[in-house]
Amino acid sequence: MPESPESSARAAQPDWPPALQDAEYREAVVDLLGAIAYGEISAFERLGEDAKLAPDLQDKVAIGAMATAEFGHIGPLLDRLAELGADPYAAMAPFRSAIDLFHEHTAPADWYEGLVKAFVGDNLANDFYREIAAYLDADTRDLVVASLEDSGHSAFVVDRVRAAIAAEPRLGGRLALWGRRLMGEALTQGQRVVAERDALSALLAGGVDRPGLDLAAIGRMFARLTERHAERMAELGLDS
Repeated sequence: MPESPESSARAAQPDWPPALQDAEYREAVVDLLGAIAYGEISAFERLGEDAKLAPDLQDKVAIGAMATAEFGHIGPLLDRLAELGADPYAAMAPFRSAIDLFHEHTAPADWYEGLVKAFVGDNLANDFYREIAAYLDADTRDLVVASLEDSGHSAFVVDRVRAAIAAEPRLGGRLALWGRRLMGEALTQGQRVVAERDALSALLAGGVDRPGLDLAAIGRMFARLTERHAERMAELGLDS
């Protein structure tokens, strides 16, 4: 007996977990992975530019290693997007404007501003994505968290910035102001991305087998982002 079209469609359905079988949720995951992937590409490009500001070859190599680590995160994200039936490059496209605008508004004036941005600015975005990851299915959450892992190079940034402030204390005031500017720009970017993408807004509201965020929870999330920013600034020897 020939198989009905409905049976064929069910047979062709990928073996996704229940959450990913929800079209709206899957659209939100595609958006999120697209945003993170383009963020990684942008960070890779920016760190390459920052290497030109490095005062010596040792620092150039250290920044190059950071850029290489960022690039290494991109492949698994693009592969996952393809597994979800999305065009990885189309998935990244809606986020180019917001992310490029953030980097345009926060172009470092010198080597030390570039280091603070790599440590503070990039981690602010990563913290935001980790917060969203808490509302994802387990497989997607694990991929997101892995793509945002510290590659072990942050100690280099902390060492260089603290040494520079010790040698020139006035530098600390300027870099503290720079860190606060990065905080404001990063939060604005995150809010803009979520507001412009209906699927991401719906993701935060909850869905199939997933809790959502009410206004109080959103307030607590931004409080946590602010606290982590203050901790990183303190690690650099800067006031937040």
